[in-house]
Amino acid sequence: MNYDLIVIGSGPGGYVAAVKGAQMGLKTAVVERENLGGICLNWGCIPTKALLKSAQAFNYVQHAANYGVKAEGGEADLQGMVARSRGVADTMSKGVQFLLKKNNVDVIMGTARVMPDHKVAVVDGEGKETVYESPRIIIATGARSRVMPSMPQDGKRIIGYREAMTLPFMPKSMVVCGSGAIGSEFAFFYQSIGVQVTLVEFMPQILPNEDEDTAAQISRSFRKMGMKVMASSSVEKVDVEGDICHVTIKDMKKNSEVMVDCDVVLSAVGIATNLEGIGLEETGISTERGKILVDDYYQTNVPGYYAIGDVVHGPALAHVASVEAICCVEAMMGEQPKKVNYDNIPGCTYTTPEVASVGLTEKKAREAGKDILVGKFFFKASGKATAAGNTDGFVKMIIDKESDQILGAHLCGDNVTEMIASLVVARENGLTAHQVASSIHPHPTMSEAVMEAIEAAYGKAIHG
Repeated sequence: MNYDLIVIGSGPGGYVAAVKGAQMGLKTAVVERENLGGICLNWGCIPTKALLKSAQAFNYVQHAANYGVKAEGGEADLQGMVARSRGVADTMSKGVQFLLKKNNVDVIMGTARVMPDHKVAVVDGEGKETVYESPRIIIATGARSRVMPSMPQDGKRIIGYREAMTLPFMPKSMVVCGSGAIGSEFAFFYQSIGVQVTLVEFMPQILPNEDEDTAAQISRSFRKMGMKVMASSSVEKVDVEGDICHVTIKDMKKNSEVMVDCDVVLSAVGIATNLEGIGLEETGISTERGKILVDDYYQTNVPGYYAIGDVVHGPALAHVASVEAICCVEAMMGEQPKKVNYDNIPGCTYTTPEVASVGLTEKKAREAGKDILVGKFFFKASGKATAAGNTDGFVKMIIDKESDQILGAHLCGDNVTEMIASLVVARENGLTAHQVASSIHPHPTMSEAVMEAIEAAYGKAIHG
């Protein structure tokens, strides 16, 4: 049972590594214990976006009169939305199965454990263990919902993101703890379909990794929906009594506590890597703070063993895992791939309005001692946004005053997650802000706001 490459985990890091290895001539196998496509395709990125699309459709029905359309009623069918979401996830998982088959990658279903001497033990669903050998082993086991002591998850009243995607009933109220991308997206989804949501964030702003202006805009948009937003706050404890959760929340600004009763508490306070029981200690693979230590090309301290994705240091994002996979496989095959540029990783949050960003926030740029120009263009002045009826948000550009380099870009508005890639490309290839702004942007589009924001930074905006 020998292979040239064995990949453990079939998420956006694992399956990409397996396909890339097979394309480069390696006899490849991928081991998966649950569903092909991993968390992202089955319980994360994809099915979440399907739910958010359903919420968007519901909102359009609710506000059809604003568009000159007469539509009576309209009711949110949570189970129908969940069924559609699961169908989308199933379709994408089958797509990964097709890709692996197309590239002659063997799929081994079971739970894997790395062993010394370049071996992998796999236990199948019936408890049978089979040992495989390969000179190249990639660990891509991903992560799971982090469990907090103050919120022990029971899967029914106190839940993680997996249960949030398949709730069997429509709650009247919900407390969401954590306002990163996962927490904010679920808070938006449930508030959109009629659930009273309280969003609790420990840091001084929601979406704590985003620019302050972006966080403020999303907070305003959430509150306009009727959501309760509590920053600088923490969930101290949750008492479950029958069908009710009594949530004690500490307001750190006021140094006081409030009690919020709800039907469900969603814990979205980050992730924990899946490193337990996979043989790292026996194999001698080094870890630090719950992550596997790797070099610039993802090899561990033990030759022939590699790691990518959520299990290594860096942003826990699907697109990061995929690019790490390609870099890793190319390097192990003797090529000289470009190192992953962690300073140019885009982040996206699919609320309404959407959030997309890359590079430094204004605060971090100033803390780094940069002499910067800041330009903003609000979508309320955009013809395309006005015609679409979604004018919340803006484009904010952070520009180095001396070099004209784009230090950061922060977009908040309708479909901005489709716009951020052009700025990632510009930054990756050293284009200046003036070069971006002087390129003709089509009208009417949301992308015109990028040009206008850059011009605003130099005091030359026409429409802002």
